[in-house]
Parts: sequence; C-alpha cells; structure tokens
Amino acid sequence: MARTEQEWFELSKRIARSVQTTVGWIFWDPGAVARFEALGLPGPLGYIASRSAPFAGAGYAALVAALGSISPMGIQFVVDFMAPQEFMKYWDARNEAIREGLEAHAPEILEVLAEYAPQLEAVVDQLPFAGRPFSASHLDIPRCADPVMRGWHAINIIREWRGDTHWGLVAEHNLSGSEASTLHNAWLRYDNEWLSRSRGISDDAIQQSLVDLEGRGLATHGVVNERGLAFRQHLEDETDRRCVLPWRQLGYEATESLADLLEPPCELLLHRVDITAGERYQPASRIRP
Repeated sequence: MARTEQEWFELSKRIARSVQTTVGWIFWDPGAVARFEALGLPGPLGYIASRSAPFAGAGYAALVAALGSISPMGIQFVVDFMAPQEFMKYWDARNEAIREGLEAHAPEILEVLAEYAPQLEAVVDQLPFAGRPFSASHLDIPRCADPVMRGWHAINIIREWRGDTHWGLVAEHNLSGSEASTLHNAWLRYDNEWLSRSRGISDDAIQQSLVDLEGRGLATHGVVNERGLAFRQHLEDETDRRCVLPWRQLGYEATESLADLLEPPCELLLHRVDITAGERYQPASRIRP
C-alpha cells in the first residue's frame, strides 16, 4: 500500500520520541552517574564524555560544533581532563549501565531491541552519512555480541543521525547553538531560559542570543515572539521530514510495529527521567504543551 508524504511525516514524528527516549534516559541514570564519577567526572561531564567518545579525536572545536547547544565550557573541561582514547572508558561504562538499567526499569524493551537489531543495523548500513560526521563516527565502533545492545546502538546511531540532520538545518539558517536553545526553550513554553541553563549555557550567551534573535525579527524586547515560535515549529517539522529516510528503509508497517512496541517501555524510561533528573529534562521526549 502506497503511503502519502503526510503519513510518513507523522510516523517519523511519532517514532522520533521513542528513539530519543530509548537512548536519552541513561544520561541521568544513577547507575551511569556512579560509573562516571568512579572514572573521575561528575554526571553532566560524564554524559559529554560517554556520548562523544567516538568523535573525541576530532578535538574541542569539532565537538562543540557537533554537540550543538551543549556548554562549550563543559566540553572544554572534558577535553582538557583526558586524552581522546580515554573517552571510551566512559562509553563502556555507559554500556554497562544501559544493560543493567533496561533490565531493571523497562524489561519489555529487551526483546524488542534484540528482535529488531538486524533490521535496524541494515537501516544504519544504508543511511547516507555525508555531512553527518558525528553520527558517522559511531560506525567505527565494533558491534557487540549482545543482540539487545546491538539494537540499542543501532537506535542510538539513528538518533545521532537525526541530531546531525537537525543541526545541519540549524546551520542552514546561521543560528548559533545558544540561539537554537533559546528558541527551543520558548517553543516548549519553559520559563527563565531553563533549557539553555540546563545545558550549561552562560547568562551572557543567553542574553546575546536574545539580542541576535531580536535583530532577525524572532524576538521582541528580550522575548521570543510569535514569528520566532513559528520559525522553531518549522525547524521541528522540517527535521521530521528530513528524517523519514531511516523509516522508509525499514518499511512503514515495520516502523509502525516498532513504534507500538517501544512506546510502553519508553514511557517507563521517561518516568525514570522524571525521577532521576526532573520533568523538564529530555525535552525531545516530551509532548509539547
């Protein structure tokens, strides 16, 4: 059955939430944080180290560019703290915490990840990575033997591919990471520039982003305006459109089935984020009010 472009768009939008949740919960999980601290970094910096491990050799400036709205100061600290090859210790620690946490908090997802691992890896093998260096760097990491973790890592690569695609779109519009974060915060209807502050962006950078956005007509008197909100909605929608490709490769029915299977355990994982971090964290998993 032929599907319309609107149907593909809606499916891409729908499954993006579960893809984000399947991965993102781990960065605030006490099991991961304890492992990061044992290696020498507190949770937020351990998050930077574990997530960016495949790309660490590219250096500070490339990591800042790849991670978009994450605090450059935090990235600088991590880069200064250890050599690129040492980042993999945090990657391995995160993997241990993932397997342990999934078993404890969302055991239903284990079978889903194992079952879909071969299909998701086949999707990853077909994706175009030109202009997407951060997600591409993950292809150099050997695939593990555990089918659950193979499925998880395939979803993580698809997630980072989406991230590269989104930041490419942001770059098309010549937005800085802090400007993008300020727009996102307003679009989510969070107050007090919460999102930017949660990512370690300084008050000075936040204020400059509002000045710059006002110069583009996207803010008025230091507040993102209706035009800015509409523009942020365009970025969201266009990201979902550009990220249909992995799901076309998987197939509509298979993607729909995967979404059905992922959503219940992902709600448990998102509740885990509510407990370990707070109800505003992991905004890509949240339904916009």
